[in-house]
Amino acid sequence: MRTISESTLLFRSNIELPGGLGLATDEFREGWNFARAVNAQRLEKKIRARGWNFVKIPDESLRSGVGDTSEEAIAGALKLALRRVSLQFNAAEVAHIELTEYPWFFLARVRVNPYSIQRGELPVPVELLSSSIAPRQRRLALDADVLYPNFGNALPQLKQMLISSRTAQAGSQ
Repeated sequence: MRTISESTLLFRSNIELPGGLGLATDEFREGWNFARAVNAQRLEKKIRARGWNFVKIPDESLRSGVGDTSEEAIAGALKLALRRVSLQFNAAEVAHIELTEYPWFFLARVRVNPYSIQRGELPVPVELLSSSIAPRQRRLALDADVLYPNFGNALPQLKQMLISSRTAQAGSQ
């Protein structure tokens, strides 16, 4: 099996590429092939020089896998991550690999970035092409008291229940 590392590129087996761009590939799994000896930056230059589009989609897929060896764990996680890549995207890059060794197995976490390689207009929604993704809102909305009327009242009750529970446990010992 081929060694999978960060910046490894994979293509769907049915990908259409610009004429004159011969890429050597090795079969991986489930309709995906490894690209040999090419990285995303170099490939992007070659594709754009032929008038095609090469677009990185900010929609990462992160999956975990286990195996008896580090290679098995990484390949399993990559397989699961590639299953999450939408059919409208025909390439993916391994963005990050995190490997943990346990006494009897390996655990790998693999993150892939999808790409779209095509000629002509991009059918990718504009919101996916933006360079920044809006961060998730971490605070309650200003009208949270209307949306969650019992939120403020529940905290003192929960605190009292916790104290009562600890007191009861201490008394029974």
